[in-house]
Amino acid sequence: MNRPFAALSAGLLIGLAACSPTGSNVAALVAPEVAHGKALYDKHCATCHGPGGKGDGAAAEGMARRPADLTRIAARNGGSFPLAQVMSTIDGYNRKKPHGSSMPAWGAELAASPQVMVDTGDGVPVPTPSSLLAVAAYLRSIQGS
Repeated sequence: MNRPFAALSAGLLIGLAACSPTGSNVAALVAPEVAHGKALYDKHCATCHGPGGKGDGAAAEGMARRPADLTRIAARNGGSFPLAQVMSTIDGYNRKKPHGSSMPAWGAELAASPQVMVDTGDGVPVPTPSSLLAVAAYLRSIQGS
């Protein structure tokens, strides 16, 4: 992604900060981000979590612990989508041991994408890999499906 486009994307995400429909104050996530997030999800997550995020991927059958149903993240959190927690889980930040032993940390791979500033609800924008935000945008889009 070239620098002007990355800067425009970052500016767009910052400028669109709003309250989410699930009650969290997070950066508004535009359709191209969701589409990019779905492509990343399909590449990195669907094998375990399934094409629809229900925890029924092809690799799930052989696992000691079934992968989480990612369509119920908000439901498990009182109706709010916990953006910071979701991104932390995906990238492996602040995890001693990834989800038992099966959930890989994707932070290093996703960190190669351009950074965008994201307010995850505490009023403090933090630099975040745009690919990590895109995967979270996709997961947010499938809540309740």
